[in-house]
Amino acid sequence: MTAPIIELVEYQARRNAILTQMTCNSACVISANKLLTRSNDTEYVFRQDSYFWYLTGFNEPDAILVLLKSATGLGSCIMFCQPKDALAEIWHGRRLGCLAAVEQLGLDDAFDNTDIDSALPALLSGVDAVYSLYQQTHLQTRLNHMITALKQVPKKSDLAPSQLIDCQAWLDQMRLLKSPAELAIMQAVADISADAHRVTMQYCQSGMNEYQLEAQIQYQFAVHGARSPAYTTIVGGGANACILHYTDNNQTLRDGDLVLIDAGGELQGYAADITRTFPVNGKFSAQQAALYDIVLQAQLVAIDCLQPNTFITDANTACVEVLTQGLLELGVLTGTLADNLEQLTYRQYFMHGLGHYLGLDVHDVGAYAVKGHSCALQPGTVMTVEPGLYIAPGSPCPAEFHGIGIRIEDNIVITNEGNHVLTHAVPKDRLEIEALMSTVRELSRQ
Repeated sequence: MTAPIIELVEYQARRNAILTQMTCNSACVISANKLLTRSNDTEYVFRQDSYFWYLTGFNEPDAILVLLKSATGLGSCIMFCQPKDALAEIWHGRRLGCLAAVEQLGLDDAFDNTDIDSALPALLSGVDAVYSLYQQTHLQTRLNHMITALKQVPKKSDLAPSQLIDCQAWLDQMRLLKSPAELAIMQAVADISADAHRVTMQYCQSGMNEYQLEAQIQYQFAVHGARSPAYTTIVGGGANACILHYTDNNQTLRDGDLVLIDAGGELQGYAADITRTFPVNGKFSAQQAALYDIVLQAQLVAIDCLQPNTFITDANTACVEVLTQGLLELGVLTGTLADNLEQLTYRQYFMHGLGHYLGLDVHDVGAYAVKGHSCALQPGTVMTVEPGLYIAPGSPCPAEFHGIGIRIEDNIVITNEGNHVLTHAVPKDRLEIEALMSTVRELSRQ
């Protein structure tokens, strides 16, 4: 099956959308990532800056994108990138180079990145404002030096830009609402990740180490095209599931425990983010089942709330009510529902939020509130829905629930009609999970 892609015209449209918002006689400068040293003369696997990737689809380091808008409103797009270098390419891989970059990336011009310090100041000379991303601190330092140098040119200091403006809000709003092409990629990586979770459930056996499940799920990502996990995989058996960001993944999985796997693949920069919790031996105990069903019901209620023009805060409230009522019925909490909600007693067992935006970053960009007012969900928004319950050892509740950690996480996209669960292919109903695991165990004995 051919993987979905984003066409050149979409990248060009994104750049044009930024040019439209820029004032006349201005420039916008966005940087690619650099290679990061892992140890001595080895580097981490390169991962492009999400903003730069969003505007270019270009996956080489040490590049700079420059959008120019003339005094008359005419826009142009220029890039500084690595020059062609036969020797360097023998050692480190092929480079696109300036000539091919113009054609393949839809640019007006491209220059060697070795010329940045001389050519970029010339492009900025005479513009009134420079837009950039303040979070790109290495670029900010470089721009400040260039602007300072321009201010010090004898008799021409008035050619230095007078404003340096953060344009992150523009890009964040654009990235928040996914295009059909983006959604196709996100569905593809959701399907890859969902299948990997299914296989890993079937693979699990008592006595395995957590890292064996980590290896299995990441293998499944890779062989289906999502070569890198979107984030560090969490495999927490037993009480380790009560550590929200547990990544040691080095303990033995015990018969009778649950195991929580939080893992998603990355495809063309876009992330999936799925959590499933299931019994190591394929069967939920009575206490595990009771807590699991509460979390699942809370998630289903929350998903039902997440519709166009609704608020994540309202869905979170509905979710918390289900969790709290369930904990009261099990005797984990005591008192009235109203008192527990008012006193936030559930926070000792559900201490994180309902979910987050998802896209080129796992915790993707976009505003949740503006000036204290929650932002309503709009079609094209992709987010996670991930309630959980974490009853750590020593918690002030019946000991039969101690050491049980459960999270169920899916990815949804808000649609005009409601929402669509991108990760529906991986089971989360208790009976479906048990049936999936028992079928494999049955086959493995034949």
